[in-house]
Amino acid sequence: MEKKNILIVGGGGREHAIAWKLKQSKRVGKLYAIPGNAGIASIAECVSDVKATDIDKIVEFVDSRPDIYMTVVAPDDPLAMGLVNRLNERGHRAFGPTKEAAIIEASKAFSKDLMKKYGIPTAKYEVFDSAEKAREYVKTCDIPVVLKADGLALGKGVLICTTREQALSGVKEIMEDKAFGAAGGKMVVEEFLNGEEVSVLAYCDGETVKPMPASRDHKRALDGDKGLNTGGMGAFSPVPMYTQKLKEKAEKEIFVPTVKAMKKEGRPFKGVLYFGLMVCGENIKVLEYNARFGDPETQAVLPRLKTDLLDVFDATIDGTLDKLNIEYSADACVCVVAASGGYPEKYEKGKVIDFGNSEKLATVFHAGTAVCKECGKIVTSGGRVLGITALGKDLKEARAKAYAAVKEVGFEGMYYRSDICSVGI
Repeated sequence: MEKKNILIVGGGGREHAIAWKLKQSKRVGKLYAIPGNAGIASIAECVSDVKATDIDKIVEFVDSRPDIYMTVVAPDDPLAMGLVNRLNERGHRAFGPTKEAAIIEASKAFSKDLMKKYGIPTAKYEVFDSAEKAREYVKTCDIPVVLKADGLALGKGVLICTTREQALSGVKEIMEDKAFGAAGGKMVVEEFLNGEEVSVLAYCDGETVKPMPASRDHKRALDGDKGLNTGGMGAFSPVPMYTQKLKEKAEKEIFVPTVKAMKKEGRPFKGVLYFGLMVCGENIKVLEYNARFGDPETQAVLPRLKTDLLDVFDATIDGTLDKLNIEYSADACVCVVAASGGYPEKYEKGKVIDFGNSEKLATVFHAGTAVCKECGKIVTSGGRVLGITALGKDLKEARAKAYAAVKEVGFEGMYYRSDICSVGI
């Protein structure tokens, strides 16, 4: 069997999990990563001086490596910038949606309008490109209310406002202070939904949808869902309250209609489509779409995958998902994020990481890590540093294993939530 060499674009915990799972494939040969991180470097050749958003250099790299069978584009920015388009134009095989399809995440206004047009259940909303008009609206709308920067904001461009004053301040923060940069040029003001959040990632080949097991992430920085919004402080899978009945309802009312809608709009979606859902009693509504694997949901779902990941990627690209049976283990999985002190605001880098016996107790996915050029040790290089992940026969066992491994890890300023997956098990 000829082994296939793969390039993974990205350098976080999600990309480490993808690389780790691909490495288990009998079909996969050498792995490359741009830019990668210290953990990915243990299983792949990392091109650390090229950024995931440097489209020209990535295309040049793939052009210069005829041995690369496939490029897996994992982060949101290069997808929205059209990296898959560029690679396809050059005759290269790439996993991920085109720029035209990635707009489902890159513009919240687009995704909300899509749901409205095709009758996909979601919260009521209004879209504003003027701070003054947005202010007038939030002066009279129902409270609580949710404010969303329209564009990409590293998973942080959402403000849940429980008072009128917070809502008015939030409009200023997003649209005038540009707290989330250019993403706040336009803003969605959305009805607040009560219920239970569930994340479902699904492989889509433009026609067929194959949902992965449900997961739930913990967005707030501190225990008890307090503190600032982050990219995610941990995740677990499965989600006990996401019953078979709810799965069937979501597939019929949300997953299949979304993929059909994108095709009708001339934007067929091929890749991983992330459905952020709110379960309100017996009803399910869409909170958000992402055009790629979630982070840290990927770290809680991929360890449960039994099918060869390269086979799944090939079927997604080739439009043959309907012919592939994708299997998952019955095990539960829990991922706990170890973060830098100060994250998601200001934090220091370059702190030496002591792994202790963590890697014997769990799978440690690297996110914000690098190898120190001076001392040769692995150091922190981002806000979310590690995703410490464990499997177990149930959530209780997986959680206990993950936290046992977390206690082995240490670096200056490290913090983590102690209540990941503590409710409902």
